[in-house]
Amino acid sequence: MPDPVVPAQRIAWRGDAATDGVRVVPRETPVALTYNRTTHAVMLASPADLEDFAIGFSLSEGIVASSSDIRALEIVEVADGIECRMDLADERLDALTRRQRRLAGPSGCGLCGLDSLAAAIRPAPQVPTGRAFTPAMIQDAMRSMHPAQALNAATHAVHAAAFWTPEQGLIALREDVGRHNALDKLAGALARTGASAAGGLVLLSSRVSVEMVQKAATLGAPVIVAISAPTSLAIEVATAAGITLIGVARADGFEVFTHLDRITTRMIRHVA
Repeated sequence: MPDPVVPAQRIAWRGDAATDGVRVVPRETPVALTYNRTTHAVMLASPADLEDFAIGFSLSEGIVASSSDIRALEIVEVADGIECRMDLADERLDALTRRQRRLAGPSGCGLCGLDSLAAAIRPAPQVPTGRAFTPAMIQDAMRSMHPAQALNAATHAVHAAAFWTPEQGLIALREDVGRHNALDKLAGALARTGASAAGGLVLLSSRVSVEMVQKAATLGAPVIVAISAPTSLAIEVATAAGITLIGVARADGFEVFTHLDRITTRMIRHVA
């Protein structure tokens, strides 16, 4: 199996100084859960302890009543990811077939219900060139998030996605218990007002996994800035889509993992 962590090249900004370096990021891999060679769900997961994952998923979803209902379990690396191949006892397979329900995904998944590994790593659309941002702009944008997170201030239990431009500051912020849902809400808010994501920053209070990059690309956002580090697959997809992916954005700086050309130390006048 692949290593669950991956070294990623990045440029770390502290003040106006940039330094090369490497950060270890978690590997994010599409994992298909199949029963008698039929895919039931595709999850994005760390490629570790997958036997435990397959059995635990089967139990928690009520697919099996005990681990003995799984007659065979094999973890197989394939071209698009990893398959957890399980064979069920006949009565359990019949019950699963009768259910034929689409999974309701937990907030950490984002891909439950997909029926192939290829669908999990679909290419993201190319984003527009957009504009350049200074390090100070990026830090100003992240500082603007916290005061606007009213639901999180009350609960300390929700994620936020926001859009910021140098001219207008924080344009919109949406919150949800699921980070994917928060970003979907932001996309809807921008669509309702006709705002273009090409001239600003998409800000995330969460880590950046591949589906967050895919959603941001669909939104047409050239720059993502997140509090936490990205996953390996998020970096790959952001590179291909032309997105500048910034992570570990804290009070003392941030780290750029892809398309450094949009970060500049000079103020550049933006023409809409």
